[in-house]
Amino acid sequence: MNRLHTLHILNKTPDHPRFSECLGTLGPDDAVALTENGVLGLVASKAFSSVQTYALEGDLNARGLSDDNLGAAAPIDYSELVNLTLQAERVISW
Repeated sequence: MNRLHTLHILNKTPDHPRFSECLGTLGPDDAVALTENGVLGLVASKAFSSVQTYALEGDLNARGLSDDNLGAAAPIDYSELVNLTLQAERVISW
């Protein structure tokens, strides 16, 4: 993995103001971890094609999303989410 400046943990739906606010702050060395209703952004937004994106598997399954909805996003479990937080210089929860 390349240097990870900021890990953005996004749990808001695409229609929530913080969802678009998060997208507006993404930098080239950042990554996004979609959790809870944030995984719905994989269906509603193409903004994740330019940044490393991860989605919590349990939340994908709970919302009926399949591999077809992942695009370039990588499914992760809770231990992988913890590892991402340890690799990041900073973490922002949206």
